[in-house]
Amino acid sequence: MTLLNLYSLAGCVVLLFLAWLTSSNRKMVPWQTIAAGCLALALLGSIIFWLPAFRTVLLALNKGVDLTMAASAEGARFLFGPLADSTGERSLGPILAFQVLPAVIFFSVVTSWLYHIGFLPLVVRWTAIVVHRSFRLSGAEALSTASNAFLGVESALVVRPFLADMTRSELMMVLTAGLASIASTVLALYVTLLQPTFPYIAGHLISASVLSIPAAVIMSKITVPEDRTPVTMGQVPASKTYTETRHWMGSIIWGANEGVKLGVGIGALLIGMLGLVALVDLLLGGASSWLGARLFAADVRWTLRSLLQVLAYPLILCLGLSPAEWSSAATLIGERWIVTEVIAYQDLAQMAASGRLSPRGLMVLSYALCGFTHVASVAIFVGGTSALVPSRRDDLAALSWRSLWAATLATLLTGAVAGVFYYGQEGLIR
Repeated sequence: MTLLNLYSLAGCVVLLFLAWLTSSNRKMVPWQTIAAGCLALALLGSIIFWLPAFRTVLLALNKGVDLTMAASAEGARFLFGPLADSTGERSLGPILAFQVLPAVIFFSVVTSWLYHIGFLPLVVRWTAIVVHRSFRLSGAEALSTASNAFLGVESALVVRPFLADMTRSELMMVLTAGLASIASTVLALYVTLLQPTFPYIAGHLISASVLSIPAAVIMSKITVPEDRTPVTMGQVPASKTYTETRHWMGSIIWGANEGVKLGVGIGALLIGMLGLVALVDLLLGGASSWLGARLFAADVRWTLRSLLQVLAYPLILCLGLSPAEWSSAATLIGERWIVTEVIAYQDLAQMAASGRLSPRGLMVLSYALCGFTHVASVAIFVGGTSALVPSRRDDLAALSWRSLWAATLATLLTGAVAGVFYYGQEGLIR
C-alpha cells in the first residue's frame, strides 16, 4: 500500500462529509444504512482488486464481452462494409457512428432477449433482494436500483406501479442510481473506446456498475434521508416487464428498435452538445480575449472545459491521484457534466495513450467516470420518469439537480474505492 492509497481512503471520508453538508435533513441520516454501504464497498473492493481468483472472473467477463462485440461487428460490417472496420487495410479509420453505435443496437437486442427468456428478471430480482436486505431500502427502490445496471432509463418501468406513492427519498434513490451507473446496452460503447489502452476494461466497467449500487445508496440516503414509511417497505414486489411482446422473435425486434432509438439518441446528443460547447467556447473566447486585452494586457482565452475544470478540481483531489494527474482528471470530470461520459472516456483513452496518465490514474478514472452523470441525462431521466407519473413531476424536478450532485459524489466514491485497493497489481489492466 502506498501514500496515494491512503489519500484515496481520506477522499472517501471527505466525499461522505460533502454529502452530509448538503443533506436536506442531517438529523434523519440513516447511519446504519450508510455503514452497511461502506462495508459493502470495502468488501467488494477487496474482492475485485485483492482476490487473485477474481482475475479469472475479470478475464471471463472480458472474453464474453469481446465475443459479443465481435458478433455485433459482423452485422455492422455486412451493412456498412469498410466503414465498420476501425483497423486493418480496408479501414477508413475510427468512425463512431459506424463502428461503435451498431454495438449499442446489438447489446440492446441481447438485453431484450435475455429479459424475455427470464434470465435478467431473475438476476434483477435476486440483486434487489440482496440490496433490500443489506441496506434496509424499500422493495421498490431496491428493485429500481438493481435494474439500473441492465436497463438504464427504462428501469423506471420496472417500478412504474409504485412511482406515484414513492416518498421523496425513494424518488431521489431512483434518480441517483440511474445517474450513477451505466446500462449494459451502452457497455460496448465504452469498451470500444478504451480497449486499445485498457484491454481488461470490460470487466472493470461491470465491476464499477456493481460498486455504484452501494455508492449510490450511500450518497442518496445522506443527501435526502427517508422521513416517512415507504409503501413497499419490508418486501420486494414483482417487477413489471419492460417489453411489450410475448414471442422471442418479437423481443429481438423490440430490442433492435429500442437500440436504434438509443443509438440515434446518443449520436444526436453528441452532435447537439458538442456543437453547443463549441458555440459557448467562441463566445467565452471572444469575451475573455476582450477583457484580457483591457484589464491584463494579455491574450486570455476561456473555454467551457477550462471553467468546468476549475469547478471539478476540489472534487478530484478525493480520488488519490498523483499531482501530475490532477489537471487531466479535473478536465475529464468537468467535461463529463456537459459533453457526456462518451467524450470523457474518449479523452481518457487519448490521455492514457499519450502517457499523461499512469496505470493507476487510468484505473481510478475509469471507475470515477462510470455513470450517466451529466446534464443531458438529468433531463432524460427526470423527463422520462415524469412521463410515467405526471402527478410527481414537481417533486422530480425539485430533486433533479440534487440527484446530479449525489450521483457525482457516488461516481467519485466509486473511483476513490478503486484508488484505495489498487496499487499496481499485475493482471488487472492487461
